[in-house]
Amino acid sequence: MRRLMLALTILAALPVPATATPETTSLEFPIRAAFYYPWFPQAWNQKGIFPYTRFHPSLGYYSSSDPVLLGRHISQMLQANVEAGISSWFGVGHHTDLRVPALLQAADGTPFRWTLYYEMESRGNPLAPAIDLDLDYIAAQYASHPSYLHVGGRPVIFVYGGSESCEMIDRWTMANEGRFHVVLKVFSNYRYCPNQPDGWHQYSPGHRTAVQKGYSFGVSPGFWKMGESAPRLARDVGRFRTDVAAQVASREPWQLITTWNEWGENSAIEPAQEWGSTYIEILAASGAP
Repeated sequence: MRRLMLALTILAALPVPATATPETTSLEFPIRAAFYYPWFPQAWNQKGIFPYTRFHPSLGYYSSSDPVLLGRHISQMLQANVEAGISSWFGVGHHTDLRVPALLQAADGTPFRWTLYYEMESRGNPLAPAIDLDLDYIAAQYASHPSYLHVGGRPVIFVYGGSESCEMIDRWTMANEGRFHVVLKVFSNYRYCPNQPDGWHQYSPGHRTAVQKGYSFGVSPGFWKMGESAPRLARDVGRFRTDVAAQVASREPWQLITTWNEWGENSAIEPAQEWGSTYIEILAASGAP
């Protein structure tokens, strides 16, 4: 209830943003998008460890509020034929929420688009009224911005998961009422649920590829979570190049990069001292999806 009241208060207080017609912000499939984390500098220091990563990003231990940094990221992603960023979002008033306006503004005048990765499903099972209120807030504050991603005239939202089941789809179907293009995270036997969202994805940086036939194809460069003694997925540039080629050839609607800058799990493709701009060059050479 406190989160619902906070959302209502902030929604009432914030100004109405600039609007754009869905036709001007819609992209056509296939779309290459990268999971993006706007939680720095907070996330550079975790569990008493600084920097909370095994690698050294070329842009240093930056702030996600820096407009110059955001412009650099967008430029690099466009160079890599990444058309959209899926930005982690932990709810109204969280720092990942407060940085969304800067993300959208940084993309002004470019073909790059942003959408949000709704993370609250990982912390429980929000009821349909809570999801409804969050979607109202996102629609009012962000979805009408020229840089917010639309597909088929509707704003897009990706949803992470925790205890995924058909019940999750039911809650989202009830809350959404067709307003957003909803891409849920897969779970066992997801295709057999009576209700179905608009799309499915798997967030799986510990695997080189994650294919949901007819929906999405994800690729990961590697995964070595902080606190673990060895990588779950060792980096292999040659294999990444092969996986990207397979991704493009698949023509799956969502062609996902996991991740742009999740430095705590060391799954980033953002330029770093250890690999330079290698991953950007591979994606650039692969052509548009």
